[in-house]
Amino acid sequence: MRTAFFPGTFDPVTFGHMDVIKRASVLFDRLIVAVPVNSDKKPIFDLKKREEILRKVCSDIPNVEVISFEGLLVGAVVKFNVSAVVRGLRAISDFEYEFQMAMMNREIDIRVETIFLMPSPQYSFVSSRMIKEIVRLGGDVSAFVPKIVLQEMEKLK
Repeated sequence: MRTAFFPGTFDPVTFGHMDVIKRASVLFDRLIVAVPVNSDKKPIFDLKKREEILRKVCSDIPNVEVISFEGLLVGAVVKFNVSAVVRGLRAISDFEYEFQMAMMNREIDIRVETIFLMPSPQYSFVSSRMIKEIVRLGGDVSAFVPKIVLQEMEKLK
C-alpha cells in the first residue's frame, strides 16, 4: 500500500489545501493529513480544532486519515511507513523553502521522498496567513475556505 503524508499547520485549512489533498488522494492508496505540534506558532485554532475541521472537510475522501504528530517529520514518516511526503507549492518562494526542507529530510533519512504538487490556478495565491489577515480586518474569505472554517471563525469573534 502506497501511503503519503501531507503535513501542514492548516490554520485554517483553505480550498488550496483541499485541492492538494484531493489530488494527492488519487495518487496514493492512503493519504495521511498530518498536523504537527508546533509550539513556535500561535494558531487561531488549537490542535484538536484543526484536526476536527480537517476530519470534517475530508470526510468524503475515503482514503484520507487525519492525525497530529510531535517531533521531526522524518520520525513520523518512518513511524507510519510512508512512501512520500506531499508538499504544496504556490510560488517560487515556496519552492526555495520546501526544497531546502526536502533535502534536509532526505539527508536525515534517505527513505524520505518529497513530491511537490501545485494547487489549481484559482488557489495559487491563497494562504492561511492571508486568510487570517483578511478576517482580522473584517473581510470576506468565503471564496477561499470551506464553510465549516467560516463557522468556526465566526465563533472566535
